Parts: sequence; C-alpha cells; structure tokens
Amino acid sequence: MVERSIQSLPLSARRHWISNQEADSRAGETFEKKNPATGELLVTHARGRREDVEAAVASARAAFPGWAKTDPNERARVLWKAGELIMARLEELAHLEVLDTGKPITNAKTIDVPRAADTFFYYSGWATKLHGETIPVRGPFLNYTLREPLGVIGAIIPWNFPLLLAARKVAPALAVGNTVVLKPPEESSLTSLELGRILAEAGLPPGVLNVVTGHGEEAGAALVQHPDVAKISFTGGTETGRVIMRSAADTLKKVSLELGGKSPNIIFADADVTAAARAAVLAAFYNQGEICTAGSRLLVERKIHDQVLEVVSQGASKMQPGDPLDPGTQMGPLVSEAHLGRVLSYIERGQAEGARREIGGSSRGPGYYVEPTVFSGVREDMTIAREEIFGPVLAVIPFDDVDEAARIADATEFGLAAGIWTRDVSKAHGLASRVRAGTVWINTFNRFDAASPYGGVKQSGFGRENGRAVLEELTQLKSVWVALA
Repeated sequence: MVERSIQSLPLSARRHWISNQEADSRAGETFEKKNPATGELLVTHARGRREDVEAAVASARAAFPGWAKTDPNERARVLWKAGELIMARLEELAHLEVLDTGKPITNAKTIDVPRAADTFFYYSGWATKLHGETIPVRGPFLNYTLREPLGVIGAIIPWNFPLLLAARKVAPALAVGNTVVLKPPEESSLTSLELGRILAEAGLPPGVLNVVTGHGEEAGAALVQHPDVAKISFTGGTETGRVIMRSAADTLKKVSLELGGKSPNIIFADADVTAAARAAVLAAFYNQGEICTAGSRLLVERKIHDQVLEVVSQGASKMQPGDPLDPGTQMGPLVSEAHLGRVLSYIERGQAEGARREIGGSSRGPGYYVEPTVFSGVREDMTIAREEIFGPVLAVIPFDDVDEAARIADATEFGLAAGIWTRDVSKAHGLASRVRAGTVWINTFNRFDAASPYGGVKQSGFGRENGRAVLEELTQLKSVWVALA
C-alpha cells in the first residue's frame, strides 16, 4: 500500500511535451492543480496559450508527412511497445491518476491503466489492416479507393478518465498515420504528459504526439481555431461541444463529439431484482459518479420499487468515501472544489423540488468528499432527472409498463447509454431498439471494450470511438481512376 502521507507532497512542476521534449509556456505562465483528497497543492503546470498551441501544431504538421508514410508495420510496433510500457509502469501511472483525479487506486490499477494499454494493443493490429477497395465502374477503367490519414488531429479530453480517454484518441489516430496535439484537462494532466514520454520511449518520432496543458478557453480554443488542425476529437460537456462546433465551422474542420449523458437504467419486475439493484449501485456511483454513462436515472417497475430502493440504499451506504490510495476504498473525492460545489447544489435542488433524499448528500473535508446520494419520489420533470450532475447522485423513478419505461428513458436531451434488466428476451431486444442511445446494455452496465464502438446520439454528440468505426472518422477516402484503353 502506498503511504497516505504522500498525498500531501507536491510533485515537481510539469511542462508541455512538444517534439519529444519538455517545453515551458512561451509566456512563462503556470497554473496550480490541487490534490482532491486533501485540497493541498499537488503540482504546477505550464499554462498553454495560443502561441504554445501554434508551436505544437507546427511540430505535428512537420512530422505528419513522415509518419503518414511510415511502414504500417513500424507504426504497429510502436503502438504495441507503448502498450507494454504502460503496463510496465502500471503502479506509477495508477498512483498519478489517483493523486490527480481522486479515483480509488483499485479502480485505476484494474481499469484505467490496463484498458489504456489494451487500447494501444488493439490499434497496433489495425495499423496494417486498413485498406481501400476496387469498385466495378462503367467503361474501360480501373477504379479503386485509398484510405488516407487526415493530418493533425486535435484531441481534447475530460478529467474523469484522463489516461484511458487519451489512449482512445491517440492510439487510433497514430495507427492510421495522423499526428496529434493533445490538450488534457487542467484538472488532471499528469498521465497525458507521461503518455507523451512513453510513446517517445516506444519509438514515436518527434512531433507525432504533442501535449499542451492549459485551460479550455485558452489552449483548447486555440486548438479548435487553428487552420492546420484537420479534425477535433472532443470528449466533455455538451455546452462546450456546442462552442467547439461553432468555432470549428470557421475552418470547416471535421469534428467528433462525445458529450454528456443522463443514462436510464431500467429494472423490470421479471429481472433478477436483487442482482439488478446491486448492479445499479455501481452503475450510479462508480468513479464517484464522474462518468458520462453513469446510470443516474434508475427506472424501476412500480411493483418492485420499494424492494429495489431498499437494496440500492443499503448498497450506497456501504460505499462511503475514503482515502483513494487505500485499496479498500470504493469511492474517493470529487475532482475539484468547484465540482464539489456544483454537485452539492444539485442535491439541494433535488430536495427543494420535492424529491426525498433517502441516504447520503453530506460532504466533508479536507478534500472534496460527498456521500453517495439516493433520491426517491423523483418526477421526470425535476432538475435531478433531466440534467447531468456528474457526481454520486441517483434519481429513482417508478414506471408501470414497457411503453412508459421507453417514454421516460427518452424524456431527456441526452442519448449516450441505457441499461435494461429483464429475463424476457423479446422485451429486452424490443426495448433496446426503441431507446435512443448509442450504447444499450442488457443485464449488465458500463461494459466497454476497445473493439466495440462507443458514442452518443441527440445532445450526447456524434461520431464514434473504439472499434473500426473511429478509424473511418480519422481517415478520408480518395477515389483513383485509371484508363485501361
């Protein structure tokens, strides 16, 4: 077990990663990041602005022709090696992720770091397998297509799974020959910077991956506006996604957006009710509820409502926040003081609008801790049933039949994910086809794999990550005609 006292030790200052080396901010500015478990200074980062982004994009643009022409087998080797290096540094990377985000160390060691490595392993295989096709056309012509990389990809990620989400954007982009400028979240940039070093050690040429730390309205905005960036891949809040779309229109660059969610988790009376209710606890409170697909709306068939509510409340009471470096902790602090205030405001709003707080809702310090909170008596028009809270707050809503469950499930602007619990195969597949969501889980929740596409509909965004689907969004087709006569 890592010593608890290390939580209060500030790390050495961190700088940008450009052309495979550290770089200070051009203006010499920095910003501070606090440890969410203690509220004390954790690290000082270089504060990136437009001139830093310009340097990173210039480096990526200069490196693009060479990397795009690199033998795909060599690109595959670099990505595979990166995955091996990530696993070799599992303990260190997990520790940094905990210090930065507050997530429990067990989660970081079993999910965040291994899944990041797996993403690089998976896309190393795709580097040699993406190809065009020949097309039968009229006349004496040979027509074939080439699938080519776009150029410089601007990747902007959120703070809840920084290493894993960086891997999801970087690995596929590099596999098909793009170069990348990564803007990690100001709340948790440590592992993104380490990823730059890891890829350099794996043999990635200078400039192919650059990391610029800073605030979204400064470094992030400059990346979106840069004319030499071919595409923006963004994961984050819906309102920020709208801003990015408007800004990207000026340079007509491609955009993919994985945005917010308010995922319904639907339990029918014919399900294994106890198993479903226990799973609903993790669906809502895993990673402190700081996950886009959190099952934050628990829809329960009315005849089992009280039974499910009791099991869920009991489960939530056992997930008390604790030291994130303790292997026994299931819930750590929220990522920042500002976010803690936001989550607490939603809890107050839920009570003010008439929902019953069954359990939780209290906060404590030092650090940004809040207890898992369960509300019953929630109407679908209440704020806590409509808006993404991104914290450990669960709204329990009863329903009477399949049609009402489908209607309530879609009574939100979001469409990222949904869960369905039932032993009735026809009901499960029928409802899965009706619910408007990018991912539907049946008798499980929050399952992901690098091979399976992931993304949202409605105000949860567009475009897909993972699987082959993202590779098609990171490349463009060229049609070639050859006269044969």
